[in-house]
Amino acid sequence: MSVLCLIANPADPQFEIALAGRVATETGGQLNWLHHGIACEIIMPKSTDPEEKARAVIGNAPIDVAYLPYEGRRKQVLVADMESTIIRNEMLDELAELARLGPGIAEITRRAMNGELDFEAALRERVALLNGLPESLLAQATALIQPMPGAKALLGTLKAHGVYCALVSGGFDYFTGMIKDQFGFDEHQANHLVVTFDKLAGTVREPILGREAKLAALKRIAIAQNVELADCLTVGDGANDLAMLQAAGMGIAFRAKPVVREQARFSIQHGDLTGLLYAQGYRRDEILGR
Repeated sequence: MSVLCLIANPADPQFEIALAGRVATETGGQLNWLHHGIACEIIMPKSTDPEEKARAVIGNAPIDVAYLPYEGRRKQVLVADMESTIIRNEMLDELAELARLGPGIAEITRRAMNGELDFEAALRERVALLNGLPESLLAQATALIQPMPGAKALLGTLKAHGVYCALVSGGFDYFTGMIKDQFGFDEHQANHLVVTFDKLAGTVREPILGREAKLAALKRIAIAQNVELADCLTVGDGANDLAMLQAAGMGIAFRAKPVVREQARFSIQHGDLTGLLYAQGYRRDEILGR
């Protein structure tokens, strides 16, 4: 058996109920609403190109489509990127804005996350521009953090169902530690900004943690939790997330850069982070913290 999930943004669903019925008819599946008017699943025998058929019916409607195996959808481990995934922000960009360094850092961030620049070199280049700035800038930046819609519901629901949740970031542990505690992650991993005499030194502790470190974390956590990679869910938006997205049983590119969207098996561009729950078959009444 397989399942086709149709997921809209809860804040602006634009999901005509009749549309789901037309997709079910076209694909020959059985329609089951997970959240009426927001998310549904269409259960069917393994089929040829049901996703393509669904997209032909949906057209330009802002609805995400995921075609998945029916069995084993609910994962036992979550490994999540932080910036532009669990939170809206890119924290290096926020630091640059506070320090009035101009738009240069944000442009380097954009290019690095789109896979146009080497991640490690781009991180070193951006961090070097922070040299000499007061450490207190980090605390100021935390006041700017905005959770991604659906993040608290995602973590609250998964933790309630016994899922082990890890936060892995190419950013900085100053921020991942705070987000870990705020959202209830079990662990966090990120780069460490070097501080000397209450000033940012313009360097990070080596080795820099990027794409391969995220993949290594996924594998380590799977072993520690005694589960297969097929039992893991990963989510991220940038090029340095691709390896872990491709290795996990369910790797979801969330509002991702084009290069990531094209290479990931699953993508959520319209929905919020509760889309990760609907893709696993969670129903509205099982979702906590909405």
